Amino acid sequence: MNAGEAMKQVGRDALARARIIAALQAFERLPQNRNTTVRDDITGPIVDALHAGISVIRKELSSGIAFEFPYRSKIARDFVMSVPEKPDHVWEPQTTKLLLHLSRDAKDVIVGGAYFGDQAILIADALRGRGTCHAFEADSTQARALDHNAALNGLTNVRVHAVALWSDTTSRLRFVGEDALAGTRVAETGMPATTIDAYAETTGIARVGVIMLDLEGGELAALRGAERVLREHGPHVIFEVHRSYVDWSRGLLETEIVQFLSALGYTLFAVRDFQSNYDLTGRPIELVPIDTAVLEGPPHGFNLLAVRDREVVEHPLFVVTPDVSPKLLFHRDPKLHHPRGGL
Repeated sequence: MNAGEAMKQVGRDALARARIIAALQAFERLPQNRNTTVRDDITGPIVDALHAGISVIRKELSSGIAFEFPYRSKIARDFVMSVPEKPDHVWEPQTTKLLLHLSRDAKDVIVGGAYFGDQAILIADALRGRGTCHAFEADSTQARALDHNAALNGLTNVRVHAVALWSDTTSRLRFVGEDALAGTRVAETGMPATTIDAYAETTGIARVGVIMLDLEGGELAALRGAERVLREHGPHVIFEVHRSYVDWSRGLLETEIVQFLSALGYTLFAVRDFQSNYDLTGRPIELVPIDTAVLEGPPHGFNLLAVRDREVVEHPLFVVTPDVSPKLLFHRDPKLHHPRGGL
C-alpha cells in the first residue's frame, strides 16, 4: 500500500481525520510556517489525501447553517481546515460579509456560479421570510448539492437553476476547466443558456437588488445579458475578474467589463479579500479604488464591487484603501497584501 492509499484509509475514520487536521493546523501556526505557502505546499495535499475516499463532507458554521458538499476543490479544502472549526463563512470572508450587508435591503438576489451554495445559502438565510435567492449553477453535481443544502437548512427561498448565465438565450455552452475553476464557452453543442434579463422578465421580478457572479471568465457575457436589469433596477454587482480572462495590462479602468458597467453609471471598487477561509471577524471591508489597485504578480483574480450610488460605501463597514493589492496573501509584501492593521 502506498502513502496515498494509506492516507485514504485513515481518512475514512472521522476521529482520526479530525486529529490529523488539528495537528496540521498546529503545524501551520509554528513561527517558521506563518505567512508562508505551507498550506499549498504541505498541509493541504495531506488533507486532500485524507479525503480521497470520502464522497461527501458535512460541516457547520457558527450560525448553525450546515453544508454537505463533495470534496473537489480548494474551497472544500480550506473550509474543512477552517479556524475556528465553526467559522462564520465558507469562502472569501469579506465578500461574504459584503454580500450579506448588501442583501439587507434586497428582496431578490441573483447568484451566478453558485457552486454548492457557499454564498447562496448564506444569502438565502439572510433573506429568509422576506426575499428569494435565485441561484444558477451549470454543474449538475454542484447544483444538486446546492439544492440539498437549501433543504438541509429549511430554506424554501432558494431557486436553483442548473443552467448557465450568458449574453443570450440561444447559445449552447461547454465547460472548460474542472469543478470550481470550470468556466463556460460557446460551442456548437452543449448545455443551454439563459440571461438575467430573460429570467427576470419571465419570473416577474420587480427589482433585482444584488447580482453576484463567479463564472470563471463568463462574467462579461452574463452582465451583457443583464443590461436591462442593470439599467432599470440598478442592482449592486459583485463579480470576479481574473487575469487569465481579463486583459488589465492598461489598468482596470481600460477593461471591457469595467467600461461596460461604467457606461451604465456604476462606480467600481476592488474588494480586498482572501480566496480562502480565514477569520476576519470584526474587521472592516477594505475597498480599493480601481485606478489605484496594485495588479502586479502572476495571473490572479479578485472580486469587484459595482454600485450606482457611491453613498452605499459611505458606511462604517467599509474603509477605502488606495494603492494596495486586492489580493490578500500571507506570503507576499505585508504593505500590499495584508489586511489593514496586519494579520
